[in-house]
Amino acid sequence: MAKLKIYFGDNLPVLQSLPSDSVDLIYIDPPFNTGKMQRRERLATVRDEQGDRVGFQGKRYRTIKLGAKAFPDLFDDYLGFLEPRLEEARRVLKADGSLFAHLDYREVHYVKVLLDVIFGRDAFLNEIIWAYDYGARSKSKWPTKHDNLLWYAKDPQNYQFHLEACERIPYLAPDLVGPEKAARGKTPTDVWWHTIVSPNGREKTGYPTQKPRGILDRIVKVHSRPGDLLLDFFAGSGSFGEAALALGRKCILVDHHAEALRVMEQRFAGLDVEWVNWIPKARDDLGRRAVP
Repeated sequence: MAKLKIYFGDNLPVLQSLPSDSVDLIYIDPPFNTGKMQRRERLATVRDEQGDRVGFQGKRYRTIKLGAKAFPDLFDDYLGFLEPRLEEARRVLKADGSLFAHLDYREVHYVKVLLDVIFGRDAFLNEIIWAYDYGARSKSKWPTKHDNLLWYAKDPQNYQFHLEACERIPYLAPDLVGPEKAARGKTPTDVWWHTIVSPNGREKTGYPTQKPRGILDRIVKVHSRPGDLLLDFFAGSGSFGEAALALGRKCILVDHHAEALRVMEQRFAGLDVEWVNWIPKARDDLGRRAVP
């Protein structure tokens, strides 16, 4: 069996096909229901004395638009869409498994109530705030610079939490704790400061909603063991699957956007991947990518 299995299609029938009590950790980053088109432009810069940007040492650069990727983020009944998928998610989790739901301020409160019903209020263990500081700043309200991650355990008395596997972070006031503690650092709290995926970094795939590996690696390390089976049924660019493989886990990814599969096809080229309902690099008679 391949360490990575990627499905192209609706995630609900895929979830329904998975055995009960078979998955150790689930992370999902569902659409945030913003009512907008999620869009990410691909840019490149070249040296040009008449360019529109100023860079290192005051040198000027010209921006070149390479293209854009976008998808609609709008549901008439967002909770009705999520409910059967979350019910299946709980079913496929092992007894000591956990679910992480990555949301934003628009929907997190409603989805938490839904998850309380499905998992039980006592199964809610943490709301983690991923805080970042990048992008435009509103002048009419406090700028929104965080996402919310809801952590639910299938059994709140029996779940994986390997804090010793987590990287430590610097003290904000190291002089107050002494040199030994300052050198060792401290474990994170439920507020995680981490930059977004850099628009010019090596990690970037160009997918509009890509999340940084640093956030996903922490979840994988602390809430699963090497060899475990992980699942992301809103896979997008496949970052969670990449984190799982890099850290010695197996993973199932699901997405129904052809663009997501194309990004993952490039990202996982050369690896042992089982593709379901997707033919990598297949082309039709017009030379376009063939989508089953």
